[in-house]
Amino acid sequence: MMKKNSYIAIAFIILIFGIYAVPKIVERLSGGEELIKFEKVPEFEFTDQDNQLISNAAYENKVYLVEFFFTSCPTICPRMNENMVKIQKEFYGNPSFGIASISIDPERDTPEVLKTYAAEKGANLKNWHFLTGEKEAIYSFSNDGFKLYAGENKDVEGGFEHSGLFALIDKNGYIRSRTVKNGDIENPIKFYNGLEDREIQWLKEDIKVLLKE
Repeated sequence: MMKKNSYIAIAFIILIFGIYAVPKIVERLSGGEELIKFEKVPEFEFTDQDNQLISNAAYENKVYLVEFFFTSCPTICPRMNENMVKIQKEFYGNPSFGIASISIDPERDTPEVLKTYAAEKGANLKNWHFLTGEKEAIYSFSNDGFKLYAGENKDVEGGFEHSGLFALIDKNGYIRSRTVKNGDIENPIKFYNGLEDREIQWLKEDIKVLLKE
């Protein structure tokens, strides 16, 4: 009788473990783990490729990506925007998704230049805005708001320095990202490498998570 009771107790423990753990495992395998929340995106107002003023309000209740680039960039920007177009195709037609591509060379990247660039790159998502404005405001938005360096440097190819990183923003205006395991340690990545296919896939998965929130 005691042996039978032991089996029942073990079966009960396994059942409880399954009820608790299995959904967690399935959720993690499906990319549905909770994403880390960072600081809120500061208030901004820039001009887009259609000469329209675009602010945070344009992305209210939307999941969106932010990148810093410039149209004459001879190095990483073309690859970044090729990958951004792939993301556009994944979520095309979803009114709750958008993209903000902000030029760090506003003197040359006028709305007219940005409009031509957007067309050449195949950017036709309704909520994809290519933005320009006052240089000081843009650099402050990048360097202080996101802690993503952008600046002029005449010694580098193209004349400007910037990261190739994408920021993922949730519907409430907060920067979000997943954690990445390195050995036994999990660290939040905060930003996604816009040049890496693996991280573009992570982005697609994480956008889907945020769209459900």
